[in-house]
Amino acid sequence: MSRQTLIAFLRGVMPSGKNAVKMADVRAVLGGNGFDNVRTWIQSGNIALESGLAADEAAVRIHDLLHTHLNVDLAVIVKTPAQLREILDGNPFADEAYDPKRVFFTLCNTPLADTAGLEAQDFGSEKLHIRPCAAYLYIPQDASRSKLGNAFLEKQLGLSLTTRNGNTLRKMMAF
Repeated sequence: MSRQTLIAFLRGVMPSGKNAVKMADVRAVLGGNGFDNVRTWIQSGNIALESGLAADEAAVRIHDLLHTHLNVDLAVIVKTPAQLREILDGNPFADEAYDPKRVFFTLCNTPLADTAGLEAQDFGSEKLHIRPCAAYLYIPQDASRSKLGNAFLEKQLGLSLTTRNGNTLRKMMAF
């Protein structure tokens, strides 16, 4: 299989504590185990790399390598740059009525479906759209106080998810 660029997002990377992991260690582990041109951006689990694996296979391999070598159990979401472009292009909050800095993209390795009826719920000024490729969140206030947090969506949808802003997705596509 030919090698392709993949973008991996680690869920729950923390500067200290249970899921503390240095990006230099991530680069060393992945680079020494079948991934090439491993690059990380900031200390929050954003990784660009090259692999002969499909995105879903790479997610499992990265998870297993980090668990084995660094003793961390982190959800790993992997997308191709084309998938990230599709996610950004599908943003339902792209018009001028919404502050782009308050739009967040929740990613998953499997297609999302609103099986919990979340979109019909009233979240006040916060908005949620769930599409197969991503859940889109508009959170006009402090995201850390939002009901529409990653943990809430994971519980409701029963899936491992990770959330990033548009700037991070664009940066990783070009990284």
